Amino acid sequence: MEARLKVRMSMHDAHYGGNLVDGARVLNLFGDVATELLVRYDGDEGLFRAYSEIEFLAPVYAGDFVEVMGKITKVGDTSRTMEFEAWKIISPAPEFGETAARVLGEPVLVCKAAGTCVTPKDKQRIEHGD
Repeated sequence: MEARLKVRMSMHDAHYGGNLVDGARVLNLFGDVATELLVRYDGDEGLFRAYSEIEFLAPVYAGDFVEVMGKITKVGDTSRTMEFEAWKIISPAPEFGETAARVLGEPVLVCKAAGTCVTPKDKQRIEHGD
């Protein structure tokens, strides 16, 4: 099962000099994707328990469009192991004007992670034929 979303980083997301976006913002988006996956799989938002791996691979800036993807890779009794990726797909092009932007010919992998979410048994509303 997969889920994805696309988000434009705003000036509100910029946290550092040069309009650099805090990596925690990308992790927040991974949490949103995890929530969607849990709702689709269990019928409940569940809880994000832990990340087992996080790699920040490229910077994200205000004005960038990021596509975030996640998938469930393993299902336990209450745990759901997930993998996430965030790709930069559009960037500002200020050299052509204040509102100019470019679609990247090759998306840039900016972050990847793996983590575990938990949906308590009493909250699981969707039956799965295993």
